[in-house]
Amino acid sequence: MSNEAVRSRLDALIGAKGEDYSSISRLIGRNAAYIQQFIKRGIPRRLSEGDRKRIARYFGVGEEELGGPAAQEDESLASEFVLVPRFDVGASAGPGALADRERATDSVAFRGDWLRRMALGNPRDLSVIRVTGDSMFPTLSDGDEILVDASDAAGRLRDGIYVLRVDGAIMVKRLAVNPAGHDFTVTSDNPAYPPWTGLDLNAVTVIGRVVWMGRRIS
Repeated sequence: MSNEAVRSRLDALIGAKGEDYSSISRLIGRNAAYIQQFIKRGIPRRLSEGDRKRIARYFGVGEEELGGPAAQEDESLASEFVLVPRFDVGASAGPGALADRERATDSVAFRGDWLRRMALGNPRDLSVIRVTGDSMFPTLSDGDEILVDASDAAGRLRDGIYVLRVDGAIMVKRLAVNPAGHDFTVTSDNPAYPPWTGLDLNAVTVIGRVVWMGRRIS
């Protein structure tokens, strides 16, 4: 693909996912204007290999769509399954469940190629935990299981759904980050629960970003 086609494709991917230039810049650890300069001014001329890999994984596309070489995926590798640990702790979508036991009870098998599209980092940084409570309803319901990427945590913090530890309680909430400061707002998708505004980034431990959820259909 030409450089112009790559920039146009990335611009379309960002818009389709409801992201913005600054959020994707933060995703790859760059300054807030980096992606805007790349798309609008062609600076840099090409994405670095590391940046391209992270962005392609995030959007679930092949690197060739962002200026990389065509994928030469080994079919045997693509069919491998990765065991992701399921932990004996619920991420409360309500007031917050105290978690004094955090141990893997079993594992959930996912295809390796699927995990590489879903998460940014190493599959070893992934875990499955259960949601309890209704404060994130209708996005997440009591009993849902979520896939959490610990490699996509405080260092890449941006708007999205995260698992947090606050005063020993584990909870899953939606975060809105203030790009002008060092604070953020914690909200619940259920309007019956009030938001927490102006929280300091050092006041909570960000365990990881929620990248997928599974639900039993009854």
